Amino acid sequence: MKLNPSPIRESKGIQELAHAQTAEEVTTALGTRAQAGLTSEEVQERRQRFGFNELRTRPRVPVWRRLLMQIHDPQIYLLLGATSVAAIVARLESGPGIPYESLIILAIVILNAVLGFIQEDRATRALDTLRKMVPVETTVIRDGQQQRLPARDLVPGDLLVLREGDSIPADARLVRVQSLITTESSLTGESLPVMKHPDPVEHSAATGDRLNMVFAGTMAISGNGQAVVTAIGVQTEFGRVAALLDTEKDQVAPLQLQLKRLSKQMGVGVVLIAACVVIALLAIHGLKDANVIMNVLLFGIALAVAATPEGLAAVITLVLAIGVQRMTRRGAIVKKLPAVETLGSTTVIASDKTGTMTGNEMTVAVIITASGRTDVSGIGYAPEGNLTTAQDEDLSDDQWAEVHPLLIGATLANNSRLDKVEDQWKIQGDPTEVALLTAARKAKIIPSTIQSLYPRLREVVFSSERKMMSTVHEDKQDPGTLVIFTKGAPDILLENCTQELVPGFVRPLSSQRRQDIHRDNEKLTVNALRTLGVATRSLISSEPFDPAVRDGLGIEHNLTFLGLVGMIDPPRPEARVAVEQARHAGIRTILITGDHPSTAVAIARSLNIVSDDQVLAGIQIEQMTDAHLIQAVRTTDVYARVNPEHKLRIVRALQQNNDIVAMTGDGVNDAPALKAAHIGIAMGVSGTDVSKDAADLILTDDNYATIVAAVEEGRIVFDNIRKFLRYLLATNLGEVLTIFLSAVILSLRSGGTTHALVLPLSAAQILWINLVTDSAPALALGVDSAAPDIMHRPPRPSDESIINRQMVFDLLAVASTMAVGTLSVFFLSSSDVISYRRSMAFTTLILFQLFNSVSARSDSESAFRNLFCNHWLWGAILLSIGLQVIILSVPLLQRAFGVVQLSRSDWMLCIAVASSVLVVSETIKYIRRGNVSTHQLLHDQPKNQASSKAIS
Repeated sequence: MKLNPSPIRESKGIQELAHAQTAEEVTTALGTRAQAGLTSEEVQERRQRFGFNELRTRPRVPVWRRLLMQIHDPQIYLLLGATSVAAIVARLESGPGIPYESLIILAIVILNAVLGFIQEDRATRALDTLRKMVPVETTVIRDGQQQRLPARDLVPGDLLVLREGDSIPADARLVRVQSLITTESSLTGESLPVMKHPDPVEHSAATGDRLNMVFAGTMAISGNGQAVVTAIGVQTEFGRVAALLDTEKDQVAPLQLQLKRLSKQMGVGVVLIAACVVIALLAIHGLKDANVIMNVLLFGIALAVAATPEGLAAVITLVLAIGVQRMTRRGAIVKKLPAVETLGSTTVIASDKTGTMTGNEMTVAVIITASGRTDVSGIGYAPEGNLTTAQDEDLSDDQWAEVHPLLIGATLANNSRLDKVEDQWKIQGDPTEVALLTAARKAKIIPSTIQSLYPRLREVVFSSERKMMSTVHEDKQDPGTLVIFTKGAPDILLENCTQELVPGFVRPLSSQRRQDIHRDNEKLTVNALRTLGVATRSLISSEPFDPAVRDGLGIEHNLTFLGLVGMIDPPRPEARVAVEQARHAGIRTILITGDHPSTAVAIARSLNIVSDDQVLAGIQIEQMTDAHLIQAVRTTDVYARVNPEHKLRIVRALQQNNDIVAMTGDGVNDAPALKAAHIGIAMGVSGTDVSKDAADLILTDDNYATIVAAVEEGRIVFDNIRKFLRYLLATNLGEVLTIFLSAVILSLRSGGTTHALVLPLSAAQILWINLVTDSAPALALGVDSAAPDIMHRPPRPSDESIINRQMVFDLLAVASTMAVGTLSVFFLSSSDVISYRRSMAFTTLILFQLFNSVSARSDSESAFRNLFCNHWLWGAILLSIGLQVIILSVPLLQRAFGVVQLSRSDWMLCIAVASSVLVVSETIKYIRRGNVSTHQLLHDQPKNQASSKAIS
């Protein structure tokens, strides 16, 4: 029998409507028999229409192509050009041999390419992890028979059989349920297990509120049920996440953009300067003499080498790597090097609630009995805390007489465990039940002792219809008596209670008391506490009672109400402090969660993220245009009931407002937004492999405070990058000016001849300065300590150049000083020996660098303030001086670099000339500090006058 395709509409349409329809309507629409499922013929027909239940992605880019893409970068082109130049210079000056300088530069290129390739590979791993989360096999009913088959063979309309512990292989509409509870935190962000039912829900319900649906990639943790498949593969909620992850491009870090721009500018500058100078010299000296042409071209090559900071890429890579090490020590593992600096530019941290702002440990906070409120201190599952009154006083005997039976009942009507294993409290079971056990232990109630006094006889399991669970116990202290303990939804439980416990006796439950209890329950709910009611009932063994009753109808009535329990996943103590630190640093914190809006607002208020109740729910985001959402995200700091598309739209809207966004997440649903954000931050403890693969940063402690610490490290890294750029570029510019001005001076002195065109520095000396002497102080500046105000500044604008006008002025001033001093030593020397004069110029320029490295630590503070706090820098200075002494002293190196040994008086002259750069820098800083102080005084004066008037 062939399937008539008319009964089944498009799977995508059914997926959108299934939760709002009855189970019968869905099975009819899918052409499924409620008891027998599909036939084999129907399965084959549908597989041809809908394909297999698997995630499809774009073809992978070949490895060789991804490797080649890593050198498609202006900075790499510049380095490759420098490699060629170094090889040519080595050949011309030294003849055949190993071009060591070229090999060093080439090693830098390979290092950067390998690092880039590793970073690119992470997105592929994220998608591979998604595929692994879909179960391999599942149970279905086909042809009226229950059978086990590969999950990829599912088709829309298949009848799934779900049992405790099953991974769910596709999106499906529940048709039969028996106490089915699933965990969906990886998909929806909802922190608590979800009780399922087969009844229709509102069409506008968010994914987390579709309680009659089960979703691919989630798990059944309790109960059982049957469900008809509504979507497979890429059409599932899980598949939509995979599609978003596959299509979403990685964000380019601000540092990457600026370095690319800087590399282009430097590359163009190098070529233009060298070309202009070579053309000008050839115009002056003519093209008749081959020796002239060779000298001029060699000069142009030397100028190009001087202008290229060959060590820049390596130093940046190493400084970022050092930043990674420091972040790791503070609990943040960086997967992508540029993410270190991007953190320092962050303007918005979009944080999940569960596990990041909170500890993901349900905690009993309040107990309300007939005598009033009892507060329970302590957070988490460790039973450390006390029970006190609302006035923070010890409980009276009457209040203890009410609280104690309630906690005994909560301990006995409980299937979870809380055990101490090697000084650690380990949990097993439902977090809500574990929270009740923790509260009981705080009241000195030991579960094993209580369970021995009240052995369990029967259990009436929780069901979505009753919203309660009950256990029946034998009372060892009163033989012949059975005790029933019930816990559940307070409103439902109250309907089955006729009495309440008060100190010393039981009294009837009046209508006024019922209203009071409902009011107390509402107050707890408004404050984002999850509430449970606890009740009890005693039976004598002769009373008619069928212990085999499973639905509770025989025992869950005429109960005695013991009280209310309010529990919450509390904010981390350090999170509020971290939010305040972020605010001082000009960083806005927003909360994005799959939880209920009231819960989200309550947590946000407790963390001081917001002071009002403004919240934007997922259903509202769906109704907004992109333009409206861009406006809304400017003033909204709390988002609730959001799905993956909502998170992605929020991130993009923030980016449209020129925010640098750091996004946290732990679930599959977070992966697309993590990838889209400038910085994706995954949870190392509770996070899924998918979120970790998609992220740039992984928190080892799942703590928001660690993010703020990482931001501080990011700012330190950027400060230090600016320091060594100020240092390196000043040196390169000093070399360019030195060589360029020397050519001008020599041309003027020679009267147009070329025999006197002898440069103060050889290409080999310049390469030595750029690759070796520069590197040690630059690295030392890269690990410099943090400025005192590092977390009291606003975030650096993303469009602010890494080299601003002030730095350009400083570079010109320092480079000019270096050039004038080096040329003075070279040209004013009384010796006619070129090697000696070059040795003096070579040494002076290196000493200029070292004096400048001390000054480059700040563009405003004096170099003499905290002069010796950077021990690495002084070690680098001594190392550089030592290397220079070796080059000037060892005969083999003297010949290689064309230098001679210098006398003590020569060294003193070089030091005296080179120290002038420190004088120039200190003068500029002194003037700059004076201008800032004057500006601050003028800025504060109106405020002071206003304050004086107010006091008057």
